[in-house]
Order: sequence, then structure tokens, then C-alpha cells
Amino acid sequence: MTDPAINPSDFKSLDELLAQLPDILASAPKEEGRLDLIVMRPEPDARVVPESFEVTAAGGLPGDHWTDGEGYALEDGTGDPDAQICMMMSGCIRAIAGDMEYWPPAGDNFFIDMDLTPANMPPGTRFAIGSAEFVVTELRHNGCQKLIDRYGRGACVFVNTGEGKVHRLRGIYARVTQDGIVSVGDKVRKL
Repeated sequence: MTDPAINPSDFKSLDELLAQLPDILASAPKEEGRLDLIVMRPEPDARVVPESFEVTAAGGLPGDHWTDGEGYALEDGTGDPDAQICMMMSGCIRAIAGDMEYWPPAGDNFFIDMDLTPANMPPGTRFAIGSAEFVVTELRHNGCQKLIDRYGRGACVFVNTGEGKVHRLRGIYARVTQDGIVSVGDKVRKL
């Protein structure tokens, strides 16, 4: 069992999270957002939180465990390039976890203050952060047992069912299409 990321007494119920959904969606910028946090996962439960990082089309977030096939793997066992970068809306993780210090255990690489819903960022959408460019992929990003352990059952049900699933609140995957440097505070802009 994975350790909780927040005090279990602070786990939000599904009803509490659903009450925040209108604000999560309404407050997320549509065209230009901001990269709030970068998280590199050198192994499944380890987190490194850099201010800047170089991403590459060949390696995604170099050193991140996605290359080991954690999550999505190709037939040879290596990571699927369409799962190079996982991203979550800052408003959603804030509703679930509270302060930013509790966000890294969620397991996403980028936490972005922007509307990442399929209505705004469907698969195939190209976007830039810093000097790097990306494309949203088709892969589904779903909450798992680790999300339940870290943030409670209500959080997992919120992102995996109903409106949370429709809006992909657990997040999205992207592939790097142009190498570059991304930094906390960079603008996120659709291309």
C-alpha cells in the first residue's frame, strides 16, 4: 500500500469534489495557461521537483520512469512514446490535495493552470511550453489504487467516473515533438 499524500482526515468526498467542479472548469484558461509544477519520477514512488527541465522527442522527460514501460508499454517492454508526459489541471489537483506541496505524489509530470478537457485540448492538439512543443495523444490517463491510497477513494471516483471522466480530470498524456527547456511559470499556449 502506498502512503497517503495528505492526512486521510483531509481526503475529500465525492460530493465535496463535485461541488468544486464548476469552479475547476470555469477558472481554467482556454488559450494560454501556465506551467505550475514539474515533477520527474526516477522510479515509481520517487519524486524530483525541478524548476526547469529539458525535454526531448527521443526521451520525453529524461530520467523519468515512463521509459521503463510504467503505465503504457510497447511490445518490447519499453515505454510508449505517447505516454512521455502526463499532465493534470492545477485546479483539479488543488481541489483534491490542497497546497502545491502535496501535488507531486499524484504522479503527473506537469501541473498546468489551463483547460485540458477534450473540448479544449482534444487528442492531436499541438501546444508549446517554454521552447518545447508537444502534441496531446489518445492514451487515457486513469486514476488507480495509488491515487486512492494517496488522496482517498472520493478523488479516484471523481476523476474516473461521470463528469470527471468526460472532462479527463485525471489528466492527459502528451508526446514531445520539439526538444526544449520547460520552466515553472512558463506560458502554455496552443499552436
